[in-house]
Amino acid sequence: MMYGYAGTILRVDLSNATIRKEPLSKSLAENFIGGRGFVAKMLYDEIPSGIGPYDPENMLIAATGPLTGHFLPASGKTHFGTKSPATGGYADSNMGGHFGPQMKYAGYDVLVITGRAISPSYLFINDDTVEIRPATEYWGQGSITTEKNFKNHLGDDYQVITIGPAGEKRVRYACISHDFGRQAGRTGVGAVMGSKNLKAIAVKGTGSIPVADLKKAYAKGKQAYQKVMAKPGFKGWTPEGTAGITNWTNEVGVFPTRNFQTSHAGHYKNINGEAILNRLKITDKGCFGCPTPCGKYGHTQTKLGSAYVEGPEYETIALFGGNCVLKTIEEVAYANYLCDELGIDTISAGVVIGWAIECFQKGILSRDDIGREIDFSDLDSVAYLLNQIARREGIGDLLAEGVKIAAEKTGKGSERFAIHVKGLEWSGYECRNAPSMMLAYLTADVGAHHNRAWVLGHDVAGAWTNVHDLISSETEIRAQPKAVVSERSAEYVIESQDKRSLFDALGNCRLQMMELGFEAEHYAELYSVITGITKSWEALLKISERIWQLTRAFSVREINGFGRHLDFPPARLYEEPIADGPNQGHVLSREEIDDLLTWYYTARGWNENGIPIKETLLSVGLSEVAEDLEARGLL
Repeated sequence: MMYGYAGTILRVDLSNATIRKEPLSKSLAENFIGGRGFVAKMLYDEIPSGIGPYDPENMLIAATGPLTGHFLPASGKTHFGTKSPATGGYADSNMGGHFGPQMKYAGYDVLVITGRAISPSYLFINDDTVEIRPATEYWGQGSITTEKNFKNHLGDDYQVITIGPAGEKRVRYACISHDFGRQAGRTGVGAVMGSKNLKAIAVKGTGSIPVADLKKAYAKGKQAYQKVMAKPGFKGWTPEGTAGITNWTNEVGVFPTRNFQTSHAGHYKNINGEAILNRLKITDKGCFGCPTPCGKYGHTQTKLGSAYVEGPEYETIALFGGNCVLKTIEEVAYANYLCDELGIDTISAGVVIGWAIECFQKGILSRDDIGREIDFSDLDSVAYLLNQIARREGIGDLLAEGVKIAAEKTGKGSERFAIHVKGLEWSGYECRNAPSMMLAYLTADVGAHHNRAWVLGHDVAGAWTNVHDLISSETEIRAQPKAVVSERSAEYVIESQDKRSLFDALGNCRLQMMELGFEAEHYAELYSVITGITKSWEALLKISERIWQLTRAFSVREINGFGRHLDFPPARLYEEPIADGPNQGHVLSREEIDDLLTWYYTARGWNENGIPIKETLLSVGLSEVAEDLEARGLL
């Protein structure tokens, strides 16, 4: 018996309509833990090299971790992985809610989906009963509508993940949706699900998960809840959730505005966490086992209509309220609702739309190209483009490709302000005066994503205890000094990357550690009493480093000519000084960015082109990967 795990991998081949169950191997669990680790290992080992993201042979994986589904703070995470439609390399996306715990209670640690159904289908899981069922009646429906209809049909005790029209149409940044507002939002996992003609997965489980020492696990879990709830920031964090950071990011000048032309929005107090509390919020909404629910469920009313919506969270505020300059929290929330129903990642959508509006203003895209006039601060423009994108109609067919491909096809200098790395759109922090955070975006394995490492506090305020302490301190809008570019940036980024990768492997939300300062070492104790495998926090971090090296190796193998040039940001972020606000005039030079990458590559054990060297792969236990890349002439 393997403690902490359900013990089974469920494999579904939609092309042949076959379902197979196999034991979870002890070696996989001990060497890659779960979640992101399982995704990385299985993708590297099992996907035929060179296939396209939408080929039937591509895999869509949903993986839980050993802490998922237990009596622990925020243990509701599920990790989705595939070959990325956005970058062509490694892709994963993490989702909260209740799907992962329910999957484990049904008896499965990992779900692996391959092939393509001949017609729209959904996967039905009720403990040992697993069936591929028709879903033609749901095809074309929005994500939220689909989930509601499935629960009406099957019962509220089923946990359901869905895709919307964007996933069906293979929008490269389509997401997988769950629990009426939770998403596996980034890297296009929803587009891969749509390419398989898979509309939804519904799961119900009635089993339990074996625990090595149930008495100690219960005591440790209870203690963890008590310690989290005793943290000074506990009561301050929950009311606004991630939106609470909006004031701070504007006051220190890192809030992306007008397609990253600047880093401060004058209207920020009209789109912040307090605005959500006063004008939108009905109730808090949390994931499985969470004592600090960051979701805010509310109601918005705009000229385009009204909607109930979870959010907006900070990233959506930054990319629609800042990047697209929507002026009220009601408008941001309505854009959030449209994305949720259509099944579109709000981060990528906000970047793509910001780029399109700037192209229109510069005459690069015409009214005939777009189908109407569009502008910043215009909800009609945003809603129009979102609907065009989700259905790949008109200009939406271009924008559905993502900002990198859209800019390459459009040309005329638009590549300079297409804000992405490796093809994944940049999330909600402007970094021309934040070298550590800039480096975190450049080296993130999936492309420009903040959740791989959040080190902004080092750039702005030096070391910090936790995010709540950082943003709750007295701040004022003032000119910021030029940030120091140093080798220590690489240390901060690597430390944060390894910690965050580990949380994704364990199946546990990292916000209690990051936002409240709940000590990371507790997670090693929880892992040990649940699995019966004694590992220190440092030993777990070594496994996390293995996972990080493996995801880089996957992209080295799958992206032709992979190397340093793909880790660079667009020219705007190293050639154009910030236009106004606290960081006015600041920019990191190309030479400074080159230095940051060199320091990082050296610390990671990669060569000057950003490729892991053989000795590094061997040192983290990836000898088979080293042999594979060497045989392909990639080392």
